[in-house]
Amino acid sequence: MADVCTAVQSVKVVGICGSLREGGFTRQALELALQGASEALCEVELIDLSEYNLYFCDGLEFQSKNAKVHTPNDVAKLKAKVTEAKGIILATPEYHNSFSGVLKNALDLLGFDEFEGKVVGLIAVSGGAMGGLAALNGLRDICRALHAWVVPEQAGVPQCWKNLPDPAVQKRLKQVGRQVAKFSLLHANKQAQQFLDMIEKAASNPGGKHDTFTDESA
Repeated sequence: MADVCTAVQSVKVVGICGSLREGGFTRQALELALQGASEALCEVELIDLSEYNLYFCDGLEFQSKNAKVHTPNDVAKLKAKVTEAKGIILATPEYHNSFSGVLKNALDLLGFDEFEGKVVGLIAVSGGAMGGLAALNGLRDICRALHAWVVPEQAGVPQCWKNLPDPAVQKRLKQVGRQVAKFSLLHANKQAQQFLDMIEKAASNPGGKHDTFTDESA
């Protein structure tokens, strides 16, 4: 049991708030999702982008052989926070049928080192009736490009000023956090990794070539 508890405590989930508004609905929704991850016994931390002085991404960092030249302190701090996490929750308001520019810029400053192979959960809030669906789809595309694992369950909160207090909505938000925690823990589990390594190293099916269909056999 002690080994299991130690493994759980070693898994950290961070939430990146894509709104700069102090105490806004996006932050409130993210806090609920992180609460769900915390209830699943993960360490959690909310990353408030308003506390970071991030420059507009110009792509130069990814072209340089020496990335440190183009990495100011706050960008390096953001990278370090996300790197140390096993799970990530992205939260955004919906602006013009998409996610926020501040979140997009933060994601542009991050990359494979911070996201590849990690578990990601998505939540969005909107003033309209669609619940940020387009924003969620856009974030899912970005996470796919960064080779991250996005949990199937996501939470969009339509008319957030009215629906966020709803216990059913809060339950959905917490469930996103629990899902990220659960799959992050599984992903970090040594036994699970050993099993996956065994599968990857297994010999190919010796009869596989004979099972291949041709146009004639089809």
